[in-house]
Amino acid sequence: MLSPSSDAHAAVAGIDAVAVKPAEHDWRRIEHLADSVGTVTVDYEGREHLPDLDGLAALAGDSREIRLTTPVRADGFDPLGDDSLAADLPESLGRVLVAGHGAYLTDEESSRAVAPRLGAAVEAATGDAWVGTEGVERAALATGATQFELLSRGTERDLHGLRAAGFDGDVAVYAPTVLTDDENEILDAVGDYTARRGPVRRALPDDAETGAAADGRAREVLSKAVRDYALVGDRETVRERVTALREAGADHVVAYPARGLDAFTRA
Repeated sequence: MLSPSSDAHAAVAGIDAVAVKPAEHDWRRIEHLADSVGTVTVDYEGREHLPDLDGLAALAGDSREIRLTTPVRADGFDPLGDDSLAADLPESLGRVLVAGHGAYLTDEESSRAVAPRLGAAVEAATGDAWVGTEGVERAALATGATQFELLSRGTERDLHGLRAAGFDGDVAVYAPTVLTDDENEILDAVGDYTARRGPVRRALPDDAETGAAADGRAREVLSKAVRDYALVGDRETVRERVTALREAGADHVVAYPARGLDAFTRA
């Protein structure tokens, strides 16, 4: 495990990995990310947003790793069925294996069993795959692969527990990130995302605003919750949170730039 003081972590606010969403980010801008961003994950948002794989692979190199998120229940990436897209992935692209969000799956795909597909996909993947844990924590842990977790209020506690139990594999933590201390901009960027998390959804008043227009009880709940489920604040504040995650046991902190890629590109 890399030390939090390693030169590899001398990145934007301590972050050396970035998640790109092709539906909202131009994935071609990966080549303009800060040199300290050594890992890029490319989220899956449906077949219509899948980048040109050869073009994506061309952006990888000795100093930058690119990993494509692939849902193991989706046709084209199903190791127990149609794996035609997975078979065509360039060898230079790494993998993040996930169950797949229902928004991007058909009803038939959503009904497929996850655990056997995760195991089969890890075995079939070239190189060391990461495995998304959302909703399938035990199945993901059983693969022995790098655990890819969403940031939550219990992440640091869970990391300490994993390490204390003897888990010595890698852990990557994914977090929407907003590099500003302007509360309205923070809520506009990640308020809606945070409001969808179960504990937050239950705590919010019915029909509450979730962006900058939130007020009263809704604003109080969201202002606290965005700091549980996202990395927000000025660069030093975010750097301190990233350091705490690494000290708890995270090997990688993957920032999803909720306000666009500009903050993570070269000056």
